[in-house]
Amino acid sequence: MFNGTSSAITATSLLKTSTGSVSQGTETMKVENVSKPATSKDNTRDSSEDLLDLKGKVESRLLSMWNNVKFGWTVKIKTNFSKESPVWLLGRCYHRKLSPTGSLESSTEIGTEATAHEQMEQIYGEGIEGFKSDFISKIWMTYRREFPTMSGSSFTTDCGWGCMLRSGQMMLAQALVCHFLGRSWRWSEKPIQNGREFQEDCLHRMIIKWFGDKSSVNSPLSIHQMVTLGEALGKKPGDWYGPASVAHCLKSVMVEASKENYEFDKLEVYVAQDSTIYIQDVYTHCRLPNGCWKSLILLVPVKLGTERLNPIYGPCLTSLLTLDFCIGIIGGRPKHSLYFVGYQDDRLIHLDPHYCQEMVDVWQPNFSLQTFHCRSPRKMPISKMDPSCCIGFYLQTHHDFETFVNVINTFLTPQGVSSSNEYPMFTLHSGSRSTVMNPPNIRYSIYESEHNWAAPNLQDSDTDMESEEFVLL
Repeated sequence: MFNGTSSAITATSLLKTSTGSVSQGTETMKVENVSKPATSKDNTRDSSEDLLDLKGKVESRLLSMWNNVKFGWTVKIKTNFSKESPVWLLGRCYHRKLSPTGSLESSTEIGTEATAHEQMEQIYGEGIEGFKSDFISKIWMTYRREFPTMSGSSFTTDCGWGCMLRSGQMMLAQALVCHFLGRSWRWSEKPIQNGREFQEDCLHRMIIKWFGDKSSVNSPLSIHQMVTLGEALGKKPGDWYGPASVAHCLKSVMVEASKENYEFDKLEVYVAQDSTIYIQDVYTHCRLPNGCWKSLILLVPVKLGTERLNPIYGPCLTSLLTLDFCIGIIGGRPKHSLYFVGYQDDRLIHLDPHYCQEMVDVWQPNFSLQTFHCRSPRKMPISKMDPSCCIGFYLQTHHDFETFVNVINTFLTPQGVSSSNEYPMFTLHSGSRSTVMNPPNIRYSIYESEHNWAAPNLQDSDTDMESEEFVLL
């Protein structure tokens, strides 16, 4: 039986055997050190290079096998949700007390949206069943295996290195769901009953197809495309990404996608520079010559501490998750990327990409949607969160953007800080970055050191390799 701290197979032992032999089932791979009399220096060099090349391929195969074992199984545990505290999920509030019979099987379908200025009694929208439906409707991107080889590499899986890219895909998918289907849309496994449900199903599948795991113009937001465009950031297939790098990668894939897909013509992605949103730059990109306004996906990479999250920012992060235009936070804990979508008390609710599933051919008619939706919410203490993260917002209209500008500052500064302008999570500037003579003297660069997202510690006892159930304390 495998677990996070002990295993009959370890990556180290597997890799050490790459110069001998390794068995997997009935298949054996063998690399031998062969001593041959060299006829020339060239022949010796060629033999050494061939051996090293073969050794590298074996090690790559073994690492892929290890990752499939590490991320391809589950152990059931339970996630507890308090009966007394509200649960927030991207601007919506759910409370156990709104379930009239006091059970998971019943809830009140009120559907009230939460905003920063409503009274608390108006904020509480649906019962716990509403939370379950909302959570399951989020598009879940995980590790995949057996997909077409990535250009310039031999990778047929992103197990072990693609978690931050998958988290970025989830946040982008949430923005696209809000854009094409609306924040109130819910996925249902029941048979389609009418024309509206048929249209929603087509849009739902269209969004997932854009993220299909292959290099294709029909899947412009695939991990293959992200890795290809990531080369401009100095990345190559198999490299790990930090939240800021993924934010810029998401902008790049959307720019490229808009060249071939008219559906993206009215969408703009803006990545904050130096933890600052330059309002004039947003207007330049979103305001069209005819006076129309592009919907905005706003990504803000931040670093909220040095080695660990500064605890003064915890309440700021959770307050952002109560805003209806927030599309989540990508980050995680050190060496483990996660997509945060909500919270209860001092614990963040998240979707975890660290589960290896087979590639789904999304271009087949009526492909299965089951593996793109997670039924197991997970929670993590906010104190364990890595300080590097990227906060996302979707602002559909010009009015939404103006509202964001007017209200967001009240959520950015930690309580108890003497100067209101000294330590905000990020800032807004009324001008354009190109005309600012002296950019803000920020504490950290958005191009964060990514050592925390590098090669995972295979002995980490907290690997989150479990599925979970809805349970109320």
